[in-house]
Amino acid sequence: MKLYVCYGTVGDRHHACGRAHKALKAAGHEPEVVRTYGCYGTDRFFKGRCAVKKMTGNYKVPTLVLDDETIVDESQKIADWAAANPA
Repeated sequence: MKLYVCYGTVGDRHHACGRAHKALKAAGHEPEVVRTYGCYGTDRFFKGRCAVKKMTGNYKVPTLVLDDETIVDESQKIADWAAANPA
């Protein structure tokens, strides 16, 4: 599985990418972390964010791509998925 994030996975409880990563790790998953960089207004200039848009229709991260190519978008949905699907 791949977890697409902005710049990383370290952050306080308010950082969406960090929350998603923490939830996956707590459930026993070891996602491949893909840093997409970019931020509001500049996303279209970053290759990683463009890849996310091709998959989801938007530039927003975090985005989880499962091994079967299922996409789980948004930190709370990723956390909910992780809780329901422990490793």
